[in-house]
Amino acid sequence: MAERQAPSPFTDMNTDQTADRSPASLPPVGRGRRHISPVSLGLSVVAAVAVAFVALPLLGIAWRTPWSSVLEQLSSPAARAALRLSVLTSAVTALCTIVLGTPLAWLIARYEFVGRRLLRAIITVPVVLPPVVSGVALLAVFGRSNGLVGRMLFDTFGTQLTFSPLGVIVSQTFVAMPFYVLAAEAGFTTIDRRFEQLATTLGASEKYIFAGVTLRLAAPALLAGVVLAWARALGEFGATITFAGNIEGRTQTLPLAVYLLLESDPSTAYALSMVMVSVAVAVLVALRGRYLRGNR
Repeated sequence: MAERQAPSPFTDMNTDQTADRSPASLPPVGRGRRHISPVSLGLSVVAAVAVAFVALPLLGIAWRTPWSSVLEQLSSPAARAALRLSVLTSAVTALCTIVLGTPLAWLIARYEFVGRRLLRAIITVPVVLPPVVSGVALLAVFGRSNGLVGRMLFDTFGTQLTFSPLGVIVSQTFVAMPFYVLAAEAGFTTIDRRFEQLATTLGASEKYIFAGVTLRLAAPALLAGVVLAWARALGEFGATITFAGNIEGRTQTLPLAVYLLLESDPSTAYALSMVMVSVAVAVLVALRGRYLRGNR
């Protein structure tokens, strides 16, 4: 007769532990009362105040906008002229930032040279410079009578940048290009260089590598930079009014029209302001934080 083997105490112990670990025996998750620390509560209150500080003025514009007659307000001659000029000049400005800013961003991102940090700082200065000071700086260089370059342009070609639509484009490009350069530089920096090296081993020319590989890989960052530069150009005020003036139908862009209409026609001013707020929100939502996350 086969000898009956006694059960192992270790087996019973393991069985009991396994039974204790069954899903039915585990404590409920997420049913306990959450404890909010005083620090978290205080930070939440301050954060709510910050949100209200930014959001309430935007809601104020929406509240004061005459929605029942907004189309009529936007169809006024002054509003149509400002809209037309702003759309045209900001589009040309976006193109200028691409042409001028792409090689500059690529140079800063790819090469180490003496003065590289200084160059980046100079390019970024318009971002933090007061807009009026930007206009004064443009007058010092491109002014018709006393400008370093403006006098030569006027005497040689008869071209006057001040008080002209071209002057509006110059002002907008000066303040908007840094946004494109910073975004493009981040895009060029984060590219995996192995793709370019692979294209080189396959016999691709430098032009093809730059146009077909580098620019294609950096395209999301470049697009984000263009959109940011365009939005910045659309909202430019100080440099434009200082350098190009505020001539209706010639140099009066949307922000300048809002500034004047706020006294003579507040309803139209609020309607135009709502247009600019809507454009800004749409731009930021479309980018989905790409620029703020380093264009990853």
